[in-house]
Amino acid sequence: MPTEIESRSSDTSLARVDVPANPRSSKSQRIPALDFTKGALVLIMVLYHWINYFVGSQWAYYEYLHFLTPSFIFIAGFTISSVYLSKYAVTDSRLSKRLFTRGLKLVAIFLVLNVARTIIVPVLGTGVLVRNFVSLGNVFTVFVSGNLPITGGKLVAFSILVPISYMLILSGVLMVPYRFFKYTFHVVCVLLLSSIAILGLRGEHSYNLEFLAIGMLGVLTGFTPIVAINNFVRHPYRLAFAYACHIVAIAIWKIPFPFLVVAVLLNLMTIYLVGSSGRESGTMKSEVILLGKYSLFGYISQIAILQILSAAFHHTTLGSAALGISFVAAFALTIACTEIVDRTRANSATVDRLYKAVFA
Repeated sequence: MPTEIESRSSDTSLARVDVPANPRSSKSQRIPALDFTKGALVLIMVLYHWINYFVGSQWAYYEYLHFLTPSFIFIAGFTISSVYLSKYAVTDSRLSKRLFTRGLKLVAIFLVLNVARTIIVPVLGTGVLVRNFVSLGNVFTVFVSGNLPITGGKLVAFSILVPISYMLILSGVLMVPYRFFKYTFHVVCVLLLSSIAILGLRGEHSYNLEFLAIGMLGVLTGFTPIVAINNFVRHPYRLAFAYACHIVAIAIWKIPFPFLVVAVLLNLMTIYLVGSSGRESGTMKSEVILLGKYSLFGYISQIAILQILSAAFHHTTLGSAALGISFVAAFALTIACTEIVDRTRANSATVDRLYKAVFA
C-alpha cells in the first residue's frame, strides 16, 4: 500500500461508547512483517509493469496478478485503523484532518505525475500511446467508475492513487460519526458491498467502488489486534491448501469480485507469513522491509525506471539477454533508489522535510 506511515502493536481502550481512542501503544514501533508485505508488493508490481513494457498484453497469466492493486488499498485501509488510531485519539480533530489532507495530497500527486507523463513519454519515444484524459468522459472514467481501458493507449498512470485517496478522505469524514457509533465503518462497508452487488445484478461494475470496498475491509481488519492476526496467519498448511484452491478457481472462473477479495486476503497472508518467519537481519529481507517503509516512493520510482528502461531498449531486438538485463535492472534500480532516498534523508534535514511534505 503505498503509504509511508508506521505500524504499531499493543492495546488500550476508551470508555466512551466503547470506541478505542488510542488502542495501541503510543511508542513508535513498526511491524517488520507488515513492511515486508508492502515491500514485496512493490517488487511484484515491478514484475507486473516489467511484463507490461517488455512482454506485452499477450502474457497469459495476468489474472494471477490482479490482486496487486487492491492489496495495496487493503493495506492502506488496514493502516488507518491499526496506525492512525494509535497515533490520535478518535476524538482528536487532527485525525480527520490528517486523513483528509493525505487523501487530497495523493490526488495532487496523481495529477502532477500524469501531467508530467504526457510531456515526458513522447520525448522518450517508447512508442507508448499517451491519451489525454482531460475530457468529460475520461474524467468520469478515471475519477468515478475507474473502469480504465486496457487497449488503445493507457489513459492514466498511477491510477491506484485515486481509490486510495478516496478511502483516506472517506475515512476522515467517517471519523466524526465513529466517535459516537463504533460500527460506523462496518455499516459503510456493508453499503459499499451492497452497491457492488446491485451493480452486478445489472451487469455493471465500478473498479473504484470495488477497490474502496476492499479498502474498507482493510480498515475493519485493522481493528483486530496484531497478535490475533499473527496467530491466524501462522497455519502454513491450511494457507497452502486454500491458496492452491484459489489458483484453480481463477483458472476456471477468472476473477470476479468475490474471488478478487479472496485473492487479496490469501496473497497478503502468504506474504505476511514469509515476512514474519525467520530473521529480519538478512540482506534481502532487510531490503524488502526498507522498500516497504518507502512503498509510495517505491511504487512511483519503479514506473519511472521502467519508462526509462523501455526507452533504452526500444530500438533493441529483445532477445533473452536484453530481457534478462532489463528485468534485473528494474528490480535493482528500484531498490537502489530507495536506499539513496533513505540515506539522503538521514544526512540532510532539507531532503527529509521535502520528502515528508510530499510523501508523509
